[in-house]
Amino acid sequence: MPKQTKVLTRRRKYIEVDIPIVKQKIELLGEDVNELEGRTIKLDLTRQLKGKSVEAVVKIKVKNGKAVAYPVKIKLMPYFIRRIIRKRISYVEDSFETPSQESMILVKPFLITRKRVSRAVRKALRNRARNWIEDYIAEKKDSEIFNEIFSNRMQRPLSLVLKKTYPLSMCEIRTLEIIRELKPEEIPEKKLEKKEEKEETGFVDQLAEIEEERVRKAEEEIKKTQEKAAEIEEEMDKGLNKEAEEDLKEAVEEDEEKSDSDEKKEKKVKKKKEKEDEKEKSSDE
Repeated sequence: MPKQTKVLTRRRKYIEVDIPIVKQKIELLGEDVNELEGRTIKLDLTRQLKGKSVEAVVKIKVKNGKAVAYPVKIKLMPYFIRRIIRKRISYVEDSFETPSQESMILVKPFLITRKRVSRAVRKALRNRARNWIEDYIAEKKDSEIFNEIFSNRMQRPLSLVLKKTYPLSMCEIRTLEIIRELKPEEIPEKKLEKKEEKEETGFVDQLAEIEEERVRKAEEEIKKTQEKAAEIEEEMDKGLNKEAEEDLKEAVEEDEEKSDSDEKKEKKVKKKKEKEDEKEKSSDE
């Protein structure tokens, strides 16, 4: 009888994976936690981001016997962009690599203007957006960048900066992907604390400037309306004065005519009396 060999099969089980960026936990099939190391998961974040169709790719890392998934790539879905694009507008795209405090990142911003603009304006928007994003990402860690894009804290100040060039109807990061980890000598140096404070307060300053502009415009409109009302009142007064003068002239003319007619009547009466007197004298003689 030949010897029978036993085949040992490991039992697969559900292993819990924590995804801190979405604050959720999912379960994956596997024999051991270490088997999940380096595995990627695709997530649809449309519901979490209130209708913004974003697909995220997270990569699993095992730390202290626990599986934790960190974002590696986010992508704005093409059908979402197609739904927003309208006629008589211009869109601006770009693609470039820039270093953060941990890794080299591929960034693809996507901008939509309110109306159709020239090539020079599109180029100015593209260059200004690239410079701002490079400075912004150079001082952040990967997790901070992904968190701020999900919460829209990166796109909002960028749109306010670009508004000075031309107003936008949409300002989004179409793709953000971690390409590779940086070597220690490749990590960019952080700027001084004062400059960091200025960048943090820049968004607030821009909001204050916008509010001041609105107040100034409202005051100018009020002044213009008041000036127009005063001009209308003056014209009305002038018109009324002219009408009153005309009425006075007419009344004076009527009075003069009446006085002239009375004088003429008196003269006629006198003439009649004189004629009658002359007739009486002639008859007596």
